[in-house]
Amino acid sequence: MLCAAFAETLAARRQHCNAAVAAARRAWPGFDQHAFGRFLTEQADPVVAAVAALAPQRVAAVVDASVEIGIELTGRRLLDAGPRGLALAQAWSGLAPCCAVQVAQSPGQVLGMLSNASLHLAALPGVSTARWQADMGALAPRALTLAELRALGQVLAWRAGAAHFRQGALAALDALPPALALAAVRASASGDWGQVRAALRDDPWWRAPQDEQAASQRIVGAFAGLGGAFTAPPLLRAAGAHAGGASFVVRSGEHDFALHADAHGAIVLPARTAMFDAAPDGAGDGGARAALDWQRVAPPFPAQDCAVCAGATTIAIASPYSHAILLVARAWSAA
Repeated sequence: MLCAAFAETLAARRQHCNAAVAAARRAWPGFDQHAFGRFLTEQADPVVAAVAALAPQRVAAVVDASVEIGIELTGRRLLDAGPRGLALAQAWSGLAPCCAVQVAQSPGQVLGMLSNASLHLAALPGVSTARWQADMGALAPRALTLAELRALGQVLAWRAGAAHFRQGALAALDALPPALALAAVRASASGDWGQVRAALRDDPWWRAPQDEQAASQRIVGAFAGLGGAFTAPPLLRAAGAHAGGASFVVRSGEHDFALHADAHGAIVLPARTAMFDAAPDGAGDGGARAALDWQRVAPPFPAQDCAVCAGATTIAIASPYSHAILLVARAWSAA
């Protein structure tokens, strides 16, 4: 069942909606009208109901945007039961109502942004779309403009595990009011944003005392046969700083990868072969191995057979057995 505001608006726009669906059936052979109907009932309705309670004069614009975006999502067959489809469904039914103020102001832009972000994050290995959506839902009401909502989304995507977003996230934090920036990184509301910003800039493993989701070590990768990315024991080379974060290049068999890590996550992405060849050889980093407090680090694989590679802030430890890579803060892991 649709809420009254949604049902009444659809009824008033029946001719327009029918024409839009007919055009979609011509543009996308096999257009699933039942899937589109479920989208309106299960995903769009909560958004319309939230806007109706807040700004009833904006319901028509939100309905038009929901129908337009829903037709495209259905035509592109993105409303399935896979991880991306589930993330998309939750973005509409769970997150978008929390952004009712912004949706009412700019329905097409906000609903499109939330949809695209959820689809993109759900496709990234090791990134928690559910965490991003939960954090966005909690903080979005404090974003006063569409620009602030976009910036907040960038920051929280980084904190949800997209470590390669670090540079953009730090820039986005500067676009937020200090109080919202402090909340986004789980720092105390009474903290000094200048000091917190400097700590984030200088140390990729810095975390606010209240931030229970951050950590001093992260693990990524695994044998391809167990669902990981690596077909052969990973070879490591430090690739220098990545906006103050840890960056490594990994070679496994015939494939190369970029590895980014910090206190909020670690991610492995395909890379150009030239990146590994151009990076300095970090094999046999005896100094880093000797400096490690192995008991504290406690790698989930035999320490005597692992490879160690050190960057300025981070040490990477790779297993030849599981093909996993453990990333640890250099200062935290010192013996």
